[in-house]
Amino acid sequence: MENMAEEELLPLEKEEGAQVGVPTSAPASARVSDSAPEPAPTPASAPAPALARAQTPTLSPSLASAPEEAESKRHISIQRQLADLEKLAFVTEGDFDSTSSLNSDNLDAGNKQACPLCPKEKFRACNSHKLRRHLQNLHWKVSVEYEGFRMCICHLPCRPVKPNIIGEQISSKMGAHYHCIICSATITRRTDMLGHVRRHVNKGETKSRYIVVSTTKPSNEILKEADTDVQVCPNYSIPQKTDSYFNPKMKLNRQLIFCTLAALAEERKPLECLDAFGATGIMGLQWAKHLGNAVKVTINDMNENSVTLIQKNCHLNKLKVVVDSKEKEGGDCLGEEEQNLGNIKVTKMDANVLMHLRSFDFIHLDPFGTSVNYLDSAFRNIRNLGIVSVTSTDISSLYAKAQHVARRHYGCNIVRTEYYKELAARIVVAAVARAAARCNKGIEVLFAVALEHFVLVVVRVLRGPTSADETAKKIQYLIHCQWCEERIFQKDGNMVEENPYRQLPCNCHGTMPGKTAIELGPLWSSSLFNTGFLKRMLFESLHHGVDDIQTLIKTLIFESECTLQSQFSTQTPSNVKKQEENDVFIKTTDTTTEHLQGKRKSHEVITNLAKKQKSDVSTEHPPFYYNIHRHSIKGMNMPKLKKFLCYLSQAGFRVSRTHFDPMGVRTDAPLLQFKSILLQYSTPTYTGGQSEGYVQSSPENSVADKVE
Repeated sequence: MENMAEEELLPLEKEEGAQVGVPTSAPASARVSDSAPEPAPTPASAPAPALARAQTPTLSPSLASAPEEAESKRHISIQRQLADLEKLAFVTEGDFDSTSSLNSDNLDAGNKQACPLCPKEKFRACNSHKLRRHLQNLHWKVSVEYEGFRMCICHLPCRPVKPNIIGEQISSKMGAHYHCIICSATITRRTDMLGHVRRHVNKGETKSRYIVVSTTKPSNEILKEADTDVQVCPNYSIPQKTDSYFNPKMKLNRQLIFCTLAALAEERKPLECLDAFGATGIMGLQWAKHLGNAVKVTINDMNENSVTLIQKNCHLNKLKVVVDSKEKEGGDCLGEEEQNLGNIKVTKMDANVLMHLRSFDFIHLDPFGTSVNYLDSAFRNIRNLGIVSVTSTDISSLYAKAQHVARRHYGCNIVRTEYYKELAARIVVAAVARAAARCNKGIEVLFAVALEHFVLVVVRVLRGPTSADETAKKIQYLIHCQWCEERIFQKDGNMVEENPYRQLPCNCHGTMPGKTAIELGPLWSSSLFNTGFLKRMLFESLHHGVDDIQTLIKTLIFESECTLQSQFSTQTPSNVKKQEENDVFIKTTDTTTEHLQGKRKSHEVITNLAKKQKSDVSTEHPPFYYNIHRHSIKGMNMPKLKKFLCYLSQAGFRVSRTHFDPMGVRTDAPLLQFKSILLQYSTPTYTGGQSEGYVQSSPENSVADKVE
């Protein structure tokens, strides 16, 4: 029967021999597809079977008899029975006479058999009973079953593995993996392989569409964002499968940082900017392409492939690249308009080392995960009145899903609250403030944004131990009530308070048994927004045509002033212009600010700017916010959010919406007053068809009793 199967297989191999790729590093025993001896070939036809044999190593003998299964080109690790897997390694004495088996591996092995799924360095040729035990215990025992087939674990070098740098030597391990029977994917873990097959079944993909992986690399895709072309690698949105990670969902983050840099560029020119983790280099390319000679961009990355990709993207956008002080032009011939674009310096080193060696005016940190490991070196050489922007994507720890990780990275104790996003922003700002204070520097928070995928904090650096001391005083602990979620920052002082529950406006500790509050922090207790800088960012977004973030910046402006949009629009244009002129840096369309011709401004100008900063301290917005759904009253229909904001404003409280929560209300009203006004303007559920109006007035004591 084996001879008949072999005779049927040979014509098929001749036809498909040119289509099937041969992995160059596969063992010689994996190239033999059966064990039966062949008849003596004629001189004219002798080379044909040998060539066909050498070109079809991935076709298993159990699948060769069926034409439909042979067309699927499944990997040799996918078999029906253990005996079929043993046949791949069986070599008889007659095969040594054929031209297809004359190689050094078989001659050295003699009558011994080698494992078809392991390289020679991992498993040497041995006797049949040892090979059977090896296949049974290592490959067949941990296989994944699907429709009568077994996907055995494979140790062949058919899955690329990233090299590990050990000292000065580079070692690359060939990891074990599974080959999917439905697609051409290779999965390392068995549990992941089970989930991978289950997803195929859920999608209805049960027919095999296996494609042999070709040795040629797939062509890179070119994406366009903000008039900037960027070349990305395959699987660019999956950080586990690529070195150069590109996330399209972070477009809002990149636009915010661009407007921040554009506003800073109006203060002094030229700016030395650093993108510490370039990946594809999209952010630095946007800076250099749209701001021109106003910035000197440095893009850094530790990975060699990412550095090469960044250089290609610079050439793609016709920008000049400086690598190791050697200038490489991005094109063969550059026009007059293209030569006006800024230069880009591409470096390959650790981000901490680079920030220790050089000083910058603007530093952006966007590592994969937390950024606390790079804050000390970022504040070491940052220039006075420079800007540091930090993007943290470890939202599982910041949003209190992994509290132990937040305690390990940020030294902060947190729980899940209704204002968890602002809590995350204040945690990051506190970590940034502590890192700046260790370098005798203070910070001024320009804005802090916490969205679904990231937390972005942008701060201005103020040199001097006095600024560092003032910054350190703004890091405090928060007392949070677990019952009503009322919160308040602890009062300053070194004395231990006998009853810290008295600081809370609520009376939950008196009415509830046991401990009702928890101490969170340390957190940043001061303002999170600078109104004047946000207005300049809004102007720059209009100037450069960045439309996606204009709504967000307007929300941040209203939130920083804690005013409603209707109240803001009633102000006269002269008042708005006066506010902008009283800001730290003047920005108008008619006049231009004083720019520095060299690298640094004079000491007198910096002193005047610092004085303007201190004189322009406005009333800070109230910390945190309340969710209107969280404090809704059972059996009552709440008023619309816009109307409720007007009701709070009419009651004499400062109120605004917040970008942290679409149903959040930022106000300085205590929670008791917040609930009483919400109850006053709510209607019973059974009168849902009627319009919203006043409920029968009652004394404040009875309203408070109803709320409690």
